[in-house]
Amino acid sequence: MTTTSVTEKKGARVHVQAFGTFLSGMIMPNIAAFIAWGIITAFFIPTGWTPNETLSSLVDPMILYLLPLLIANTGGRMVYGTRGGVIASIATMGVIVGSSIPMFIGAMIVGPLSAWILMKVDKIWAGKIKPGFEMLVDNFSAGILGFALALGAFFGIAPLVTGLSSFLESVVDWLITNGLLPIASIFIEPGKILFLNNAINHGVLTPIGVQQVQESGKSILFLLEANPGPGLGILLAFSFFGVGLARASAPGAIIIQFLGGIHEIYFPYVLMKPMMLLAAIGGGMTGVAVNVAFQTGLRAPASPGSILAVLAQTPGTDFVGVILSVVASAGVSFAIGAVILRASRKKDLAAENDNELAAAIAKTEANKGKSSSVLSNLGASAATGHAVKNIVFACDAGMGSSAMGASVLRNKIKKAGIEGVTVTNQAIANLDGTADLVITHQDLTDRARGKSPKSIHVSVENFMNSPKYDEVVSSLQTEGASEEVTK
Repeated sequence: MTTTSVTEKKGARVHVQAFGTFLSGMIMPNIAAFIAWGIITAFFIPTGWTPNETLSSLVDPMILYLLPLLIANTGGRMVYGTRGGVIASIATMGVIVGSSIPMFIGAMIVGPLSAWILMKVDKIWAGKIKPGFEMLVDNFSAGILGFALALGAFFGIAPLVTGLSSFLESVVDWLITNGLLPIASIFIEPGKILFLNNAINHGVLTPIGVQQVQESGKSILFLLEANPGPGLGILLAFSFFGVGLARASAPGAIIIQFLGGIHEIYFPYVLMKPMMLLAAIGGGMTGVAVNVAFQTGLRAPASPGSILAVLAQTPGTDFVGVILSVVASAGVSFAIGAVILRASRKKDLAAENDNELAAAIAKTEANKGKSSSVLSNLGASAATGHAVKNIVFACDAGMGSSAMGASVLRNKIKKAGIEGVTVTNQAIANLDGTADLVITHQDLTDRARGKSPKSIHVSVENFMNSPKYDEVVSSLQTEGASEEVTK
């Protein structure tokens, strides 16, 4: 494979990740609203836990109006701030009223697009308006444009999105009817490992799933990506049959993944041994097959993908099927993972010894005054007068794995007695170039560099257990000592 083809594939993956991040950025801040709607649905619809005809009247307005408008407003703000959010909401009313189905896909299209159009329109007369007329022009231009976009969305986009939603739903129904839905795991599980799951989950599964909930009160699609079983099985396999650091860290990762719902925690375990993808796919297919057999589903998205969140959104009649799907998927992924790890155990043990030797050599070099790439980068920053005071952990959504990594490094810095250094976490899309040091997973570093080119960038394989954290702390200590000498 040529260098050009590798670069093209890498670039394509970065673009898909960025697209998924944008979709996630519209959905994730509004997950609380989805959960609230799911709880109301679970309690008050005719087949709910405590049916109530009066209170169930909240369900349709929330799914038809509130949720799409929240998504559109968030997308508009991402593109053009408050003005973008306002015009996004106006235009999205066009697709909402122009269709009889929940317009989540329509909101994700119309919202950001409307904000982008307003941004371009504002640039036409930017700096050309006489003092005192700015507010008048801004309000009327946005109002007139919103009027036009709402009509365009009503007559143009609503029918197209309705047709697209109907087509996608018919494909899903066909897969379910023919017992082929488990095949989806062949694409979903590898996509998760490569951080492409947001494009799949928030772009397709969630919009169709919500539409199915409106029709039948639940959707199996919410369980395709959120099922914590495959990840649990993989981490259990590493706990019993892994070697070295992977085996030692896996039990702690289980708590974070299964109870906390942070699936990213098991991605590095699969990436370090790609054959484990078979375990993830096998577990995922098994879980989907069980849910298809029991005709189970969730009332709303389970986010994060914790077993607690999954059970909270499970209808009263579906607990057996959902729990069995989690147990079965964990069992299959564990069995496949155990076979893979046991088959390569001798080789892994030899590699672990090599890693220990490499670590010893690295320590010796450090004692001799040689530094790692992390230390040299940080040292260069200090030498130019730009001390590292602001460290940002960045991941796809800015809520899961980056938060864990930030917590780990924050504790290390605190124990080292270092002061004046802040460690935060955020989404890669929100990087603004002000961070002195940005830490990301190695598959996301290219995107982070694009958003914050002047920052120092450190890539890690595992947010929870990276030796590079100690290098960062060591460099910060050295930097602090240098500052004291300068004083």
